[in-house]
Amino acid sequence: MRRFIMLAAVAVLAISVGSAAAKTVTVSITKNGYVPSSVTIAQGDVVQFTNSDTVVHQVTFKSMTGVTCTPNPLVVQPSASGTCTFHNAGNYGYSDPNVKGNTYKGTITVTAAAPALSLAAKPLIVVSGGSSTLSGVLSTQKVGENIDVLAQQCGASTATKLVTVPTTTGGAYTTIVKPLMNTAYTAKDKSLSSTAVTVRVRPSMRLVKVAAHRFSLRVSAGSSLAGKYASFQRFTGTRWVAVRTVLLKSSTATVSTASFRTTIRSGLRVRATLPQPQVGSCYAPGTSNTIRS
Repeated sequence: MRRFIMLAAVAVLAISVGSAAAKTVTVSITKNGYVPSSVTIAQGDVVQFTNSDTVVHQVTFKSMTGVTCTPNPLVVQPSASGTCTFHNAGNYGYSDPNVKGNTYKGTITVTAAAPALSLAAKPLIVVSGGSSTLSGVLSTQKVGENIDVLAQQCGASTATKLVTVPTTTGGAYTTIVKPLMNTAYTAKDKSLSSTAVTVRVRPSMRLVKVAAHRFSLRVSAGSSLAGKYASFQRFTGTRWVAVRTVLLKSSTATVSTASFRTTIRSGLRVRATLPQPQVGSCYAPGTSNTIRS
């Protein structure tokens, strides 16, 4: 499972970086040679060879290390195109092996991409007491780099270091967190910082029927929600409608409870919710289990 998460993180980074940063540069194959004959691109960029001549041409590189071409071998018919993606930095010389002389020779210079550090969380919303997996990739793909994961809980003025995790294969890293309330996470490696990812927390709500027309509600969160109002609801068959509001009272520092009566008939599907105005900015809205009245 751990290996799967790390490989998934690598794949996510490759997709996000490729789609956001990669660009395509076109080289025309003319009857007089390549135009332009020399180009400079960044790692991950694509060169498209378009045959503007009336005869078939082939593009062959002195070294294919870090180069992926389609088709392979790169034989380009008149009016057709082929592409090459460059994954490694360096200088790449190429030519048409079927043409004598220096007419069909070119160079591609690939510059190293700036190091980057990614961070993602799954899931982005958890119920109080639940966990989320943080994962990311160091673009240098170094193994054994120490990544600091920082957490800034809702209401805190600064972020604090939560854990240090080493990178593994492909520069991937992962850790599991259990936020008490909405928390923003960032990852750092020396001078590199990831973008912040926020994991939101729903209060845990448990609704129980204790007797005819009598119910109890237990709400757990990172802090007491005493004084807040839950909405007791019934399902009409098409939507949920409010039956009454329920005032939560303090039980412990993290648990709030309520006991209440209702005159609705038995057998209806009922639940309780805590909407955003009641939970405030430090939690996501909460919803209890559904039971029969």
